[in-house]
Amino acid sequence: MDRIVGFARAPATAILRPPSTCASKKKINGLRAKLSDDNDPLLQTAINAASLRFQETRRPEPLFVDPYAGCFVPPDVRMDMNSCSHHYCLATKYIDDKLLQTVNHIDGLKQVVLLTDGMDTRPYRLSWPTSTIIFDISPDRVFKGAAEKLEGVGAKIPRKSLFLHVPLESSNIQQSLRAKGFNGNQPSIWAIQGLPMMTLASFEEVLFIASNLVINGCFFLGELPAWLTETDIGNKSSTRQWMDKLFMSNGFRVDMISYEDVARNLSKQLASGQYKNILFVAEQLRFSDDQMETWRREFQRVEEQGDEEGFEEL
Repeated sequence: MDRIVGFARAPATAILRPPSTCASKKKINGLRAKLSDDNDPLLQTAINAASLRFQETRRPEPLFVDPYAGCFVPPDVRMDMNSCSHHYCLATKYIDDKLLQTVNHIDGLKQVVLLTDGMDTRPYRLSWPTSTIIFDISPDRVFKGAAEKLEGVGAKIPRKSLFLHVPLESSNIQQSLRAKGFNGNQPSIWAIQGLPMMTLASFEEVLFIASNLVINGCFFLGELPAWLTETDIGNKSSTRQWMDKLFMSNGFRVDMISYEDVARNLSKQLASGQYKNILFVAEQLRFSDDQMETWRREFQRVEEQGDEEGFEEL
């Protein structure tokens, strides 16, 4: 798999590219060495998202409660007292509900894959069913710093659930997931929100990985940067066609979710202004690689067994 490099210009900050040459590696490592908390775009983007969750939690009637977001936010954060709901918070609520509804209603679904900015608190704040295995794919540096802060405020994973981190910088994310115990023969649900991406190729890589590992009938949902579509964000028809083509080429049937509809269903007023993300839910129509391999082995076994029985009859 192409290597993911966790450094780029803000606000989109991850790049998928061909394997580095020695010269390019030295250059990238040099850039990384100069990063600090103040100029690290990965970290600042994650903090901005945590700030929105923190502000939502402090509202009189919040969409959700994130008791841990505050540990990521500077003490002098400016509170937005606007009564309208931010698109990001509505998407967070939608994804929360869809995740829990799905894991609680699909038999055998115990695997959850979260593609995040490194400060996603869903593993800690949502009521996961017993034996849920949660995989977080995110920038390693941001995740490690966030994990220390969460430990400092006493955040705990729900009892009898398992939380595993896969660094976004892994040379082979699919292999890393398998090494951590992900089973492509078992149901899973994938959610993406905040995962840093800079190019369309980076999302295509993510979608390709999900396509290989998600079994038929399971879901991939979340938010995408609208600029990935290379279409006019206001032109819903062209954006929908682009989404259909991209997702269907990887076996997914996708639906775009309207932020306005989410706000209406929650009896909230959507904040004004253009939001440059797309909320979506996609269902996998294909078999995963592991399912296909299991089917191939079973077919081979039946053929061999049939040949042996026919030989005995002769």
